Amino acid sequence: MDFLKIDSEKSFEKLSLELFNFHHRENENYRNFCDNINVDLSKINCIEKIPFLPIVLFKNKKISIKNINHEIIFESSGTGGLKSKHFIKDLELYNKSIELCFKNFYGEISDYIIIGVTPSVESKNNSSLIYMINQLIKKSNKKESQFLMNSDIFYSLTKKLERENKKYIVYGLSHALLDLLDGKDYNLKESIFIETGGMKGLRDEIEKDELHKIISDGFNTNNVHSEYAMTELLSQSYSSEKQVFMTPAWKKVLIKDFNDPLKVKRNGRGFLNIIDLANKYSCPFISTEDVGEVYENGNFKLFGRGSDADLRGCNLMLGDQNN
Repeated sequence: MDFLKIDSEKSFEKLSLELFNFHHRENENYRNFCDNINVDLSKINCIEKIPFLPIVLFKNKKISIKNINHEIIFESSGTGGLKSKHFIKDLELYNKSIELCFKNFYGEISDYIIIGVTPSVESKNNSSLIYMINQLIKKSNKKESQFLMNSDIFYSLTKKLERENKKYIVYGLSHALLDLLDGKDYNLKESIFIETGGMKGLRDEIEKDELHKIISDGFNTNNVHSEYAMTELLSQSYSSEKQVFMTPAWKKVLIKDFNDPLKVKRNGRGFLNIIDLANKYSCPFISTEDVGEVYENGNFKLFGRGSDADLRGCNLMLGDQNN
């Protein structure tokens, strides 16, 4: 079954279990992880029982099914130490996911001008985020769509777009958006700003509510949204307010218990476990280091990264996966 054809809880669960068996058979590092925690295949009969791979393993293992070629390797933008690598067999799967995740939340890409306040795809071609923005820029098919970090040019362009009442979306790294505010007086009523997280070590981290207020006040816009994704996933979640995110039909967020990493439930508070069926050839079942709450409707709220103590505790309970 194609992940894009998911139209119910039943079809999501069916494909998830099919992909679990596929990865247990064909993905050596995922199978080794399952063996390490003594998984009994006969008991994996629902999504809560599927083993979720600790995201840290993307830093020191090649997470992929065996005997395939890869079109690109995305690499995380960590500020130090080992970086996560995501081996991508089929970029067309990512393209479809990017476009439909956007469409589910905002409508047709061609209705918007897309501005990426990030490095360009030419200068950083191994970033999954920048690849995503570039794909949206291309699909928007607007001459004004572009990567842009120069504050003077950004100011002139957005002033023109406002004057012409054009719809536009600004995707931006948090630190790069704040850089645009220096010495400028904006009035961007027609804009949607989507901050994509993290100061990347270039500024002090700011609480999300405070960050969004600074962006809203500085650019004079009421539309400050967030995008939640990561190098290790191929599907995005979007939030328009209060850091409550919506996911596409082929992606589901579950909760891992703070005290028992093998206890997973569909809602509540804890670490976020994510099933992303677009990750067909790497690993669809990821245990993140992020803390949040999943509601009964499947939407989730993000609180931030877990503490070092919490993460060490979970890793100890799972055994040493780095050897």
